[in-house]
Amino acid sequence: MAGQVTERPARASAPEYQGALGSLSVNASLPEVLARGVRELKAAEETGDLREAARCGLAVAEACRRLGRIEEADRAWKASYRAARSAGHEGAMAWALWSGGTLARQRGALRLAYRLLGLAAEAGERGGDVVVRGYSLAGLAETGRIQGDYEAVGRLHEQLLAEARRRGEARHTVWALEGIAQMHRNTGSYDKALALFEEAAETASRAEDRRGWAWALRGIADVVSVRDGDVERALSLLSRAEEACREIRLASALAYNHKMRGNVLYRAGRYEQARELYAQALEEFRDMEEPRGTALSKLGLVKADARLGRDAAHTAAELAALRTTLNRIGLRHARDMVDKAAAELGVGPLPDPHGDGAGEAGPVLPEVGAEALRKVDVEGLR
Repeated sequence: MAGQVTERPARASAPEYQGALGSLSVNASLPEVLARGVRELKAAEETGDLREAARCGLAVAEACRRLGRIEEADRAWKASYRAARSAGHEGAMAWALWSGGTLARQRGALRLAYRLLGLAAEAGERGGDVVVRGYSLAGLAETGRIQGDYEAVGRLHEQLLAEARRRGEARHTVWALEGIAQMHRNTGSYDKALALFEEAAETASRAEDRRGWAWALRGIADVVSVRDGDVERALSLLSRAEEACREIRLASALAYNHKMRGNVLYRAGRYEQARELYAQALEEFRDMEEPRGTALSKLGLVKADARLGRDAAHTAAELAALRTTLNRIGLRHARDMVDKAAAELGVGPLPDPHGDGAGEAGPVLPEVGAEALRKVDVEGLR
């Protein structure tokens, strides 16, 4: 396998759990993290320890974000930032900005995500915290990747992978492998994608990173479904990943797992079952206010409905509305998926109310994103 890991990586850590929560495992259940974080945050506030309040607030923010408790996560990262700023601690400010940027991406506010993650990287550099700087650069790379601008972020993913391996950071190694694999999968290089997803799963397993392992299994399931038509293996992999998601209470990852299960069933022509999974994922994404997952689940639901007899005019109208939504968020790859669905279902080309090719012209990244990526210096992690 290309790039095969030959040495056992260090056990994965969760550097976003700091201070009194620093002993928590990367696999700690999120309700446990949240409960402890709230307790320790209250204690830090009572003693006036601003730096500790910032650290505990970060854990609260991340637990809420991953549990899909979006408004609470938003309040928590901002409170963490205020505490860190009052304490004059650049590193803690960077971590809070990273959390806010990650939340912004999850909510579909991509311009804000670029801005906050760029500020986080700068604060991490000023504070001499290479870990939060690395996480922030990875956040910038991932934001560009989900927009579909692989040319802009492909090399950055490779650089971050090399740096993660050099530093022995298993969790970031897994993240980078999965990101590169996803780009290969989306451009039709299924063999490369599968090799990288498998390497990510093996690396995550060795490092005892249940979260990274679950995401990697989802990627493997996708590839063996689309490349090989191996429905039963794909569903088995997704069941194993779902178990890990439920164990840690990863709300977003679980919803994406359900959407992928819908994809596998749809490709197999099992449209009624696919429709049920898409509807379930759609409800889950809506509950956590995640627009990207919501739109992708809705796309699956529209396709399944069309296969089950929904009239062409209704299908075309729903797809056109989805394309508008994805254009507004700035997700080029997902928008292209809508156009492909229209062609597949025989209802394209879709109407273009703006008369400009539905946003196909011009740069993919907003200016704030392009500027943030221009400033990236992976050497600064050394």
